[in-house]
Amino acid sequence: MKKILLGALLATSMAMPSFAADLAGRVLNIGSDTTYPPHEFIEDGVVKGFDVDVVAAICEKINCSANWVTTAWDGIFAALADGQFDMVVSGVSITEERDKIVDFSDPYIVVQQGVLMRVEDAGKTIDDFKSGALRLASQNGTTNAQLGEELVGRDNLQLFDSFNNAVVAVRNGDADGVIIDSTSAAAYEQEFAGELAVEITGLSSDPLGLVFQEGDGIQDAFNEGLAAIKADGTLNQLVLKWWPK
Repeated sequence: MKKILLGALLATSMAMPSFAADLAGRVLNIGSDTTYPPHEFIEDGVVKGFDVDVVAAICEKINCSANWVTTAWDGIFAALADGQFDMVVSGVSITEERDKIVDFSDPYIVVQQGVLMRVEDAGKTIDDFKSGALRLASQNGTTNAQLGEELVGRDNLQLFDSFNNAVVAVRNGDADGVIIDSTSAAAYEQEFAGELAVEITGLSSDPLGLVFQEGDGIQDAFNEGLAAIKADGTLNQLVLKWWPK
């Protein structure tokens, strides 16, 4: 997973920030589609994952804490804009379209997109999906789904309400590949070792950001905290924790 680590390193600032942000112990409600391991997932009733650890590390710097609120991906940005959450943290790619309705932090990691497939289909290419010989799947409303439609056409793309369901479809033979971020694909590769693997790589490179209501002052505080955990090595330690070499 060298590409994952490289993404985090590329986001690293070498300059230690002058530290001033203090949210005075504020508890932040964070909306998240907690079905996207290892970014965020539920284990023993607790929300865990790389993104969870990143937010916790930032909160240590800027004096806040997180209350994670599981919510469906569909409509998550509208719910944020409506004030249902203080933030959204859910492996969110930074895009111009989304930036029109929400504000993003600086990137905290850069991920590659690829196609997770059954190992028996190794050697197949994106052209096999374009032709309709194979069926591509993704989660509705994601940049992965958007790229998938651009690559193979809407008629050759099956959309699901979660990546978990898309992966189940591939395992059951109802779809042949899931276009997905490499960071999350690594978790499924580990869970289904010998059955699923990323066979098509390098389709695009996406920066991920923390998401805020437009004009919310906590964005600046989080950018300051993010710069601090980049500079002191904490962010790279978390990358190695979740994607060990």
